[in-house]
Amino acid sequence: MSLNHAVIWIDHKEAHVMFLSEDASEAEVIKTKSTHNHLHHKGGEIGSGKVPFDVKYLHSVIQAVNESKEILVIGPGSAKLELIKHAHHHDPKIAEKIVGVETVDHPTDKEILAFARKFFYKADQML
Repeated sequence: MSLNHAVIWIDHKEAHVMFLSEDASEAEVIKTKSTHNHLHHKGGEIGSGKVPFDVKYLHSVIQAVNESKEILVIGPGSAKLELIKHAHHHDPKIAEKIVGVETVDHPTDKEILAFARKFFYKADQML
């Protein structure tokens, strides 16, 4: 593993960004400034019933992994897919570095790190 692996666990409220090597890691938590809770769609109303993503939040997460060579994106819901769409639309160079997307519920930081180490070990073995 190189020092340039990153894993992002993301949901609608916060993102845990971790950089790792075989024996070291560094973490950062990025929180959205949005105060919206879940929005439920009411029958007969126009619109999707979903709160739009905080674009500044997604941009902050993408910028945090700017120096990484390989990025794994994990999370419980649609936030990980919104992050990837945002990367493709606003920063294609970072989007190219995304090597995996996995659904993972709400792990601890230690569990995120273990998941990422296992993922990148397998990916590195394939090279």
